[in-house]
Amino acid sequence: MMNGKEQRLTDANKAAYASIDEYIASFHPETRAILQKLREVIREAAPDATEKISYQMPTFALHGNLVHFAAYPHHIGFYPAPSGIDAFQHELSAYKWSKGAVQFPIDQPLPYGLIGKMVKFRAAENREQAAAKKSKKNAQRR
Repeated sequence: MMNGKEQRLTDANKAAYASIDEYIASFHPETRAILQKLREVIREAAPDATEKISYQMPTFALHGNLVHFAAYPHHIGFYPAPSGIDAFQHELSAYKWSKGAVQFPIDQPLPYGLIGKMVKFRAAENREQAAAKKSKKNAQRR
């Protein structure tokens, strides 16, 4: 059973986290271990991504937001943007998912291999978008 600190707070009294370390530290040891492993998987899949807190969730950015994640009483929310969900719909069929989010039950092992593939997909997508934007900007200067 989780304490009140672990439950997501309403917008009116939401805790403000300064770092991913602070966010992870706010949970029980079991949840902390899951979140720390998830963080490591994301780092390995996108080593040049930067960490930040966005929407009061741990976020990795690489030429824009890459992925977010958050812990809830019964699941880990993973937010790889709609394109990340679309690209892996078949592999996500065992989980509850929506346009830009997937819920991994907290009492089951997370599919870290799948998560790593999703992060790599999103990193490549963000790099391509950044390169296209730069190319377009350079073409306009000529």
